[in-house]
Amino acid sequence: MALEQIIMPQLGESVTEGTVSKWLVSVGDHVNKYDPLLEVMTDKVNAEVPSSFSGVIKELLAAEGDTLKVGELVCTIEVESKETSDIEVSKASQEQQNFQSISTTVQGNSKKARYSPVVLKLSQEHGIDLTKIEGSGAEGRITRKDLLKIIESGYITKKEETKPSSEEQTSPTKTQAPVFTTESNTPLTTSVSNVQGIPGDIEIPVNGVRKAIATNMLRSKQEVPHAWTMIEVDVTNLVNYRQSIKDEFRKTEGFNLTYFAFFVKIVAQTLKEFPQVNAMWAGDKIIQRKDINLSIAVATDTGLFVPVIKNADEKSIKGIAREIQELAHKARTGGLSSADMQGGTFTVNNTGSFGSVQSMGIINYPQAAILQVESIVKRPVIMNGGMIAVRDMVNLCLSLDHRVLDGLVCGRFLQRIKEKLENISKENTSIY
Repeated sequence: MALEQIIMPQLGESVTEGTVSKWLVSVGDHVNKYDPLLEVMTDKVNAEVPSSFSGVIKELLAAEGDTLKVGELVCTIEVESKETSDIEVSKASQEQQNFQSISTTVQGNSKKARYSPVVLKLSQEHGIDLTKIEGSGAEGRITRKDLLKIIESGYITKKEETKPSSEEQTSPTKTQAPVFTTESNTPLTTSVSNVQGIPGDIEIPVNGVRKAIATNMLRSKQEVPHAWTMIEVDVTNLVNYRQSIKDEFRKTEGFNLTYFAFFVKIVAQTLKEFPQVNAMWAGDKIIQRKDINLSIAVATDTGLFVPVIKNADEKSIKGIAREIQELAHKARTGGLSSADMQGGTFTVNNTGSFGSVQSMGIINYPQAAILQVESIVKRPVIMNGGMIAVRDMVNLCLSLDHRVLDGLVCGRFLQRIKEKLENISKENTSIY
């Protein structure tokens, strides 16, 4: 018999942690490989975590509501043989590159001990000296429950106090929480607010989706040097064209033909002409993505989800409209899978859906830009010859990573989108 570990998987790009929303198994249950073990909630997706092994559940290392970093242990499974387990581990690592087991080796006296991330975290938070504890896990390994028993008993064997080094003296204070990502060792530091509520105030705990959104947005703002630019586009021809075919389209296809589908299609086409924008910062290099996978922001009552339209440049306006509807429905009903959320190379956000006319989005890390499509509104415009006419106008607001992109290429990118949108017509624009 061998004891194997299940860890918190990475359920989307830039996702660094997940919250256990529901256990689907109990200790002693027999599970088969690929059987769902638990439901996990992140800022991007609600998903079931499958088992990488067949065996018996030995220990659940996290409670419902606990938030764990990617790579932290969630449970252990006893499998029939070590040989079988090694084969399954090999297959699992090929099938899910992000489902990698993480452990840390610590030098203590003359022997080495291996501690899980959750054990290390608890020991650091409570100052527990792990070298003086006998574990109850397999081969004497220290488990989360071992530490919780010690903490609850009030008897804590603390590490010897040492004088902080010069680096430690300049590290964050107790009112700051360093957050480390899986993609770099750069700490993202957030100051803990000292704001206190007064009688009558409502205090809402920050956890689950909201906590993950906050972490990801903070990371983007701290790491990415944001720049912004905006362009005004006359979409009168687009409005007239859609108005003339929307009823027949709805009757024939069974779903709505939205303005947003036109914008997504035009952006995808233009990214083919400007591959510099369809890129990501990778430290010592910039990666221009081959595929054009457009992330679309979908807001719900519980948070913001960003599902992805894969290969959007190869899809028709009808196909994009259908996919937008399907992904939005999944997001609002909790049906998004991890596959729906991965692979995005550029984000288009339909901020105009709630009446916004100008906004500056935070970039969806690690992408290089995000485009906000604002409300289409009627405005008086001076036409050629000095005549004033009422036209349907829209603002397109682009946030860009200035490490990857400069104003020149982004200006040309927006001008090309403007040109394409203003030339939409029944004669030169096919829905199918």
